Amino acid sequence: MSKRPEWWLTVLAKIWPITWISAKATTWPVVGPMVAKIALPLFSGNNLNITYIPINEQVPASITSLLPVQVVEALIHRSSHHAIIKRCTCRDARQCTEHPIELGCMFLGEGAKDIDPRISSHVSKEEAIAHLHKAVHHGLVPMVGRVKIDNYIWGVRDRGKLVTICFCCQCCCTILTSLKYFPEDALDSLVALKGLHIETDPDLCDGCGLCMDPCPANALKVENLKIIRDVHKCKSCGRCVTVCPKHAVRVTLDDMDTAVDDLICRIRPLADLR
Repeated sequence: MSKRPEWWLTVLAKIWPITWISAKATTWPVVGPMVAKIALPLFSGNNLNITYIPINEQVPASITSLLPVQVVEALIHRSSHHAIIKRCTCRDARQCTEHPIELGCMFLGEGAKDIDPRISSHVSKEEAIAHLHKAVHHGLVPMVGRVKIDNYIWGVRDRGKLVTICFCCQCCCTILTSLKYFPEDALDSLVALKGLHIETDPDLCDGCGLCMDPCPANALKVENLKIIRDVHKCKSCGRCVTVCPKHAVRVTLDDMDTAVDDLICRIRPLADLR
């Protein structure tokens, strides 16, 4: 088991701003390419493969068809172990006032057993699902996949047995707030869920543009008083659904079982749930 005393969470929150600064630094002249070269290996290839699951219960079901929470529930059910970090590092670092800091990341698989219980709660499937629903109720977006840097942060030996589920808010999440600075190779590590579609109803959209700034990928623009989505940039986080005042954006999923199986098959060679 890893050795991470409770004060480790406080230390992480203090040094966490380095992650935001580093991402932005990749765009600076002169030093930017050097920073990108150093950071890129951790955020590309086999070291990062993540998918956002755009769920938000705060939007009435009668208005939009959102991806069912059962996608993440299925991953929890298939996992051999579940651990929940006692505080979200991103929200702790920014002292978030919009969402609970104690809604920390969840880790699945045999690697989760190694996380020190002083900084985490080792829970049952039922407790893990309850944590998921609480996070979703607060409007947080689950992010699922392989994040190798988590092995270093939480002291888990990298045996390919640790799956990350972060519960992200737009105001604090390192990736959501830094995505626009990511090099192209790192952007390829964010993969949309198979069969997921984010569509804008042209009859409801009036081109107000209020969804543009919240989009972490800069994938939206207004043309002829209508929102145009760059499908190559879009990472399907669903943020545009949440902020649209006209409820003109909806998320649909072709088949949940296919989506779950594809997600598991994609991350299993890198991080096995079993």
